Amino acid sequence: MPLYMDTHHKVEGLTAEAVADAHAKDLEVQDKYGVKYLRYWYNEGTGQVFCLCEAPSKEAAEAVHREAHGLVADEITEVKEGA
Repeated sequence: MPLYMDTHHKVEGLTAEAVADAHAKDLEVQDKYGVKYLRYWYNEGTGQVFCLCEAPSKEAAEAVHREAHGLVADEITEVKEGA
């Protein structure tokens, strides 16, 4: 299954607790769309968030975020893991 990295450029009021809560909501919804959210990274100072997932398509990955919490990514890029 393809691997995607999504980028949220500036999430207002971003905190560690808020991003953990959003990720937990993604996990609750992901099976409905055949997606598996794997990890996330964030920077509270800039409001940036990066999410890594396996998904059948970009649209499926976006649908999980939309339904789970409404914080749709600014960009979604298909990636491959390096050594």
